[in-house]
Amino acid sequence: MASLTGKSSLVAGILAAIGASVCCVGPLVLLALGIGGTWVGSLTAMEPYRPFFIGLTLLFLGLAFRKLYLVQQVCTPGTPCADPRTRRRQRLTFWIVAILLLALLAVPWLAPLFY
Repeated sequence: MASLTGKSSLVAGILAAIGASVCCVGPLVLLALGIGGTWVGSLTAMEPYRPFFIGLTLLFLGLAFRKLYLVQQVCTPGTPCADPRTRRRQRLTFWIVAILLLALLAVPWLAPLFY
């Protein structure tokens, strides 16, 4: 797992966050779209796995942070990673994704405000 690149860590974090919030975001989105019914209540079947997915999300975000900020990147001159603008874009993307993921993880606590 330590060999994950920054990009794959972000993608894995996104998938884990979606898994963590599917129990709450799914019904909320369906209700916002006007879709309802008793079967919407069965979408909470993933709730017991939520802590596991939250842990995975935070783990993968931590790996991406480590890759972008703590591990010294070795690049040969002339490659895209040698350009400081590339590193800046990667860091900006990381923070945008991290904020969106944390917002997605907060949905279960914020969802009652919308029901």
